[in-house]
Amino acid sequence: MPFLNDMLEDTERRRRDALALQAETLSSKDVVGAHLASGAINSRFRFDIDVIRQHLEHEIIGQDDALAGIIDMLSIVRADIADPRRPLYTSLLLGPTGVGKTEMVRVLAKAMHGDADALCRVDMNTLSQEHYAAAISGAPPGYVGSKEGRTILDQEKIEGSAGKPGIVLFDEFEKASAEVVLSLLNVFDNGILTVASGERVYSFRNAIIFMTSNLGTEHLRREAIRQTKPWATLLNAGKTRKQRLHTIAQDVLLESFPPEFVNRIDQIEVFNWIDHENVEVLIALEMEKLNRRLNKHDCLLEISQKLRDHIALNGFDRQFGARSLRRAVRRFVEVPFARFLLGSEAASTADVAGKSFTADLVAGEAVILRSDEAGKEYDEFSRR
Repeated sequence: MPFLNDMLEDTERRRRDALALQAETLSSKDVVGAHLASGAINSRFRFDIDVIRQHLEHEIIGQDDALAGIIDMLSIVRADIADPRRPLYTSLLLGPTGVGKTEMVRVLAKAMHGDADALCRVDMNTLSQEHYAAAISGAPPGYVGSKEGRTILDQEKIEGSAGKPGIVLFDEFEKASAEVVLSLLNVFDNGILTVASGERVYSFRNAIIFMTSNLGTEHLRREAIRQTKPWATLLNAGKTRKQRLHTIAQDVLLESFPPEFVNRIDQIEVFNWIDHENVEVLIALEMEKLNRRLNKHDCLLEISQKLRDHIALNGFDRQFGARSLRRAVRRFVEVPFARFLLGSEAASTADVAGKSFTADLVAGEAVILRSDEAGKEYDEFSRR
């Protein structure tokens, strides 16, 4: 029966896709159990801030001020002293590309709910035209779809789970049209979104709202350069670095958004540029993620210091941040090892399963060898 076969094939495909995502999105630790074991305070929420802090500090590198701001926000939510007539917290994450703004929210979702996709994410760059406001507020009466009250929002993820708040992410907020921004004013003010037809109401009062933006990147870059000058201390006028950056962010936002919108943001967190001193840690983090994906092959991959230095030299780009390093890891580690795996598969899966491998740099090329065969002949499939 062709129809049943198609259904079975589709089900199997979805299962394999879900398994492939688990290595990236699911937490390797039992965060759900860790949260349940925490605290006895009289609060609607039950999560362990220290557990979340450990996840954030492990995966978000070089953003100490932003991390501290997130933890302070979580303390307010955990103590259940936020205004119940508004979203629990509304935060704008501002900074250059590739520094971890979106990743910060994903790691928070993974640390709190055990799954990095356990958040309602709206890519605002897809809402760049004014008529796309209906995607948020629903089609107005008389238009197709108005009676259903459908939007791109996910009510279940907005509301969160038992004892844990929902997480909402409006990614690349500055790319949305002015009409889309205005449609969210009421959400940030009282936590309620009533679709245009009046048929449905979304409540954000049990949710933490994040926005990310690259606005002001050039201003922040100039400020970072200015602080390296010997006369910078004289011009700071007693302001801390965080205060100076906040002033820059406020000015940039008021150039792009109406004051009533900016006034509804509880906190603005400014992310730093990725510095060269963080490169080693970021490479180690990328290797950790790769090895989680290699669990399905029952093998482990390490890289030599020589190759690590080569990746740092060729992959570090301050303008593009961690994504540039990720591309270098793919070029110098993932591609050679993928070819090695495919070559080993042609020979025998026993050549891979249960074994450890090392990626090294020889004559400018990445090669793969078994960890217990250092100094011996390299596998013919390992060369790039």
